[in-house]
Formats: sequence, C-alpha cells, structure tokens
Amino acid sequence: MKEGNLYKRGEILFYNKIGVDDLNFRTIDIEKDKDMIIKFRKDSYVVSFGTEEGFGDEIAYINRIRERVNKFPNGQVIIEEDNKPIGQMELQIREFSGNEIGYVNLFYLIPEYRGKGLGKELICYAENFFRKSNVSEYHLRVSPDNQRAIRLYTKSGMVMVCEEDEEYLVWRMRKLL
Repeated sequence: MKEGNLYKRGEILFYNKIGVDDLNFRTIDIEKDKDMIIKFRKDSYVVSFGTEEGFGDEIAYINRIRERVNKFPNGQVIIEEDNKPIGQMELQIREFSGNEIGYVNLFYLIPEYRGKGLGKELICYAENFFRKSNVSEYHLRVSPDNQRAIRLYTKSGMVMVCEEDEEYLVWRMRKLL
C-alpha cells in the first residue's frame, strides 16, 4: 500500500500515513494473552507514573478484561505486526455525567514501536469503534508527565477537560466525533 491511502480492515476505515500494512487488531484471548496483557498494562503504569504500584491485583484485572471482552470484543484488542504482539487497546462505552461516551482505558505500544506514527493508527481504530457504537464523544485520562501521548492526543483533536486526582494526578481529555 502506498503512503497516504484510505483503506479498510474489516469494518474499520483507516488513513495510512506511514505505509504500515501489516498491523492486525485481534480480540484479546484471555487464556492465550493473560501474561502478556498483564505485562503490557504494568508497563503502561511505569511509563505514566514511574511505578507499577497502581496496577493492583492481577486476577481482578484479568476478570475486568474478561467482562469487557464479552461486552466489547472489538474494543479489547492486541495489536500485531507480522503476527508479533506490539501493543494493546482497551476501549469501552460507559456513562459520564449522564451521557454514554466512548472511553479509552488503554493505548499501549511496546517501547520499540513508540514514536513511529503508529499511535495515529490506534486512534483511528478507536474512533471508528466509537462511531460504530453510536457515541458522539470519547474520553481518556493521561498522566501530565506523558508528554509524548499528550502531543499525539492534542494533534488528533482532543482537548483537556479537567485534572483528576484519585490515586495519581491525570488529565481527562476528550474529543467530539
């Protein structure tokens, strides 16, 4: 595929700017992927907060993902390149201030795939998922220290809504679709 083409994978439309043709998004298989998704999620805490302490209980995490896979199978995905897992996304529909919104629990790429323009592909997948789910906006929360992620989100049209301070300080960002 040439650089800068619109293409379709299944029901999802993508705009490919970097010529990445070999990405595959597949639903998480809890039994097969359990150790990997725990590792990916813990690393996301280290990247965001400098420690994996806030991750919590592994069994509780696997149970949450199992429930989400049942409810949103196309939103709980492993990203692969040439059959090699390189990332993970956790997307769902939830309520916020009385409205149903899309929510990104996790955008994750392994370290050697960060900064290569693939985040745009993840955002494109997520936005198509949310549009198909008939929501008009989506949110995510990001550590204010994760400037690389904030730049990506801002360039994609997201805006900061507020600061939230539960276990860690995070910025809630949103985009209207």
